[in-house]
Amino acid sequence: MERDATMQDVLDYVERHQRQYLADLTDFVRIPSVSALSEHAADVAACAEYVAGRLRAAGLTRADVMPTPGHPVVYGEWLGAPGKPTALVYGHYDVQPVDPIGLWDSPPFEATIRDGLLFGRGASDDKGQVLMHWAALEAHLKVRKALPVNVKVLVEGEEEVGSRNLEEFVAAHRDTLAADVVVVSDTDTFAPGLPSICYGLRGIAYFQIDVVGPTRDLHSGSYGGAVANPVEVLAKILAALKDEHGRIAIPGFYDDVRPITPEEKAEFDRLPFDEEEFRRETGAPALFGEEGYTTLERRWTRPTLDPNGIWGGFTGEGTKTVLPSRASAKVSCRLVPDQDPERISDLFESYVKSLCPPWATLTVTRMDGGKPSVTPLDHPATKAAARALEAGFGKRPVYTRAGGSIPIVATFQEVLGAPTVLMGIALPDDHAHAPNERLDLASFFAGIRSAAHLWEELAKG
Repeated sequence: MERDATMQDVLDYVERHQRQYLADLTDFVRIPSVSALSEHAADVAACAEYVAGRLRAAGLTRADVMPTPGHPVVYGEWLGAPGKPTALVYGHYDVQPVDPIGLWDSPPFEATIRDGLLFGRGASDDKGQVLMHWAALEAHLKVRKALPVNVKVLVEGEEEVGSRNLEEFVAAHRDTLAADVVVVSDTDTFAPGLPSICYGLRGIAYFQIDVVGPTRDLHSGSYGGAVANPVEVLAKILAALKDEHGRIAIPGFYDDVRPITPEEKAEFDRLPFDEEEFRRETGAPALFGEEGYTTLERRWTRPTLDPNGIWGGFTGEGTKTVLPSRASAKVSCRLVPDQDPERISDLFESYVKSLCPPWATLTVTRMDGGKPSVTPLDHPATKAAARALEAGFGKRPVYTRAGGSIPIVATFQEVLGAPTVLMGIALPDDHAHAPNERLDLASFFAGIRSAAHLWEELAKG
C-alpha cells in the first residue's frame, strides 16, 4: 500500500524544484509591469494573465483575472479543506519604474544572478515574495494532492501607485475574500538571515497648510513692517506643533495611543539593533525624538508629526526684496493603534487654525489617510507564522513593527474582520524602488520552505 505523503515529502519537492523556481522568477521579472506608466498598461495586463496561469498550474481550482477601474486583480482559490481555517494571501505583481536606467549594472527586466543574488526590477518587491507562496502551494498540491487549510490568493497590480482601486474591490468582493487570517509577504526581515514577523504598521494623516497674507506679492521696502509676512506666520505655526522635548503639542493628540506591552518591549530589546550604526546611516550629527522612548519605539510605536516640505516667496538665485503673498507646507502624521485618522485630522486642523493670527488667513487641505494596524503577538496566526519561519529558516524569528504604512492591511482587518500576518523575506538592502533591485536567494528558498510549513501550522489552530 502506498504511504501517505508527509511534510518532508513536500520539502523534498521544494528542494528538487529550486532551479524551476529560478526559471519562473526569471519569466516573472521579464514582464515590465510598471503600473505608474501608461505605456506599460499592456505589460501589466499580460503580467496579470501570467500570474493567473501560474496559479492554475500550481493546482488552484480557480484563478481569474478580475477587472478594476485601473489595472486588474488576480484572484485564486483552493477550498477543499472543509472545517479548516481559510487564509488569504496578498501580494502585488506591479513594479516601480526603472529610472535612472544608467545606474543598473544589468538590464532591469533580465534577471541576472550574481553572488547568490538575483537582480531585476520586482525581484524582491514583490514578485519573488508572491512566487514564494505559489511555489509552496504547488508543492503541497503536487505531492499531497491537497492543502491542510483553505487558501485564497489576491495579487493586485496597483500597489506601487497607492492601491487606488483595491479598497473598493475588497469591499465589493468581501464574501469571496472572506478569510480567518490574511498573510502578506511584502516586507523586510530585520537583518540578513534573521526571519522576522512584522505585526504592526503605523497609519498616516497627510495635510497641506496654506497661509495667505496680502492678495499679491508686495515690495518689502514699501510694505515691510506694515503687513504680515505669511512665511513668518507659517514658520511660527510649524514651530508650535512640537515642544522642545519632541512631544506633539496638539491637544488630545495622544489620547488614544495604545502603549506597548512588556512582552513587546522585551522582543524589541533582543533585536540586534546598533543605535550608533543607525545614526551613521542617517548622516545626522545626533538622534532626536520624543523623550522617554527608545529609538525603535519612536520609529515603530509612537506617533509622529513631520513637515515634509515648505515653500513661499523668492528662492531663486540672487536677491528679490519681496513680501510674499502666501506660504505653504506639507505635513504628515504617522499614527499608531488606536488613533483614528479622521479624529487626528480634526484635532490637527482645529489646532493649526487656532495658531493663525488675524492678520493672515489659513486653510488646511486633507490629502491622504490610512489607519494603523496591529496583530497581537499571542494571536494563533502570529504563533503559527513564527513556527513556520523557524522551521523554514532554522532560527527563531524576531518580532518587529514598521514605521511606514500599508493602508490595505487596515482595510483587510476592517472589511474582512481578519488579522494580518506580515512575513516578508526581503532584506533591508535589497534596493527596492532603486537601481539594481535584488533578491537574496538563500532567503527566497527559506521563504518557500516557511510558506510550505505555514499551511500545516495554521491547520493546527
